[in-house]
Amino acid sequence: MVAYSGGKAICGPQCAGLLLGRKDILQSAWQASSPHHGPGRDNKVGREETIGMVAAVEAWAKRDHKAEWARWMGYLDTIAKRVTQVEGVKTSVREPRGLSNRTPTLQIYWDPAKLHVTGEELAETVARTKPRIALGAGGGLPRKGGPDSAPEGTTSLEIAAWMMQPGNDKIVAERLHELLSQKRSPKPAAAAPAGNLTGRWDVAIQFFSSSSQHTLTLEQKGNTLQGTHKGEFTVRDVFGTIDGDKVKLQSTQSSPGDSLTFTFSGTLAGDTLAGPIYMGEYLTAKFSATRHVYPTQQRTIHIPGGPPLAN
Repeated sequence: MVAYSGGKAICGPQCAGLLLGRKDILQSAWQASSPHHGPGRDNKVGREETIGMVAAVEAWAKRDHKAEWARWMGYLDTIAKRVTQVEGVKTSVREPRGLSNRTPTLQIYWDPAKLHVTGEELAETVARTKPRIALGAGGGLPRKGGPDSAPEGTTSLEIAAWMMQPGNDKIVAERLHELLSQKRSPKPAAAAPAGNLTGRWDVAIQFFSSSSQHTLTLEQKGNTLQGTHKGEFTVRDVFGTIDGDKVKLQSTQSSPGDSLTFTFSGTLAGDTLAGPIYMGEYLTAKFSATRHVYPTQQRTIHIPGGPPLAN
């Protein structure tokens, strides 16, 4: 079986979808759906969404997909021509040919050391000011080269075209040109670290409806941090910086079909570190970390001379 979202490119109801495949297997899914009784009844798709999904499929079969693609490329061309009028800004277009997220994407990239702003900062700005624009962004960290990434050492914005309406391209082009053209002062150098975080930290996290115990194991070199973040289910890499007593850390837990990024923003005070954790669509939690205290009790360790002598 293959499941398709009802929203996105098909332009159907967001809460509907398509399940396609062998009829005998699909019958098993059908018997768990409305109006049948069973565990799937509380998740049923309403009749209005069903009809909307049928209409979306009929419209999909009649659409001129080549003309639609050309229109999307035209939107991205309008934006690219405008933003590249800013010195140092370059663009490229990615045209995926697979079945997933098949839409042309414009990548706008530049050297953050020259424009003194990162893609993430601009994406935050346009998301919180009018006209609001939803963009993807890459941070100011070095990126590996390749067909799907900006050149190493650049920062970037990414714009997908498939949800744009006529005229949106001009709005986006002018807004990004305005922001990229602004003169900004170089960012000040990081302050000397207020302490050394190298070692193991016990982390208490308070979510909206539960709490959790995590562990950070960090290595500090100057103002940079790296190490591991151990949660309840996985251990993942963590990286970050310390600027005076301000600490930023980030880790990402990935699993098939989903990923969750923890962005720690803490203040260091002696052997304690506390602040919020930003988790994107999963909102914000609070954390409090203390330096791990190892037991002081020591004992002699005996190394056996061979296999156990008794069970």
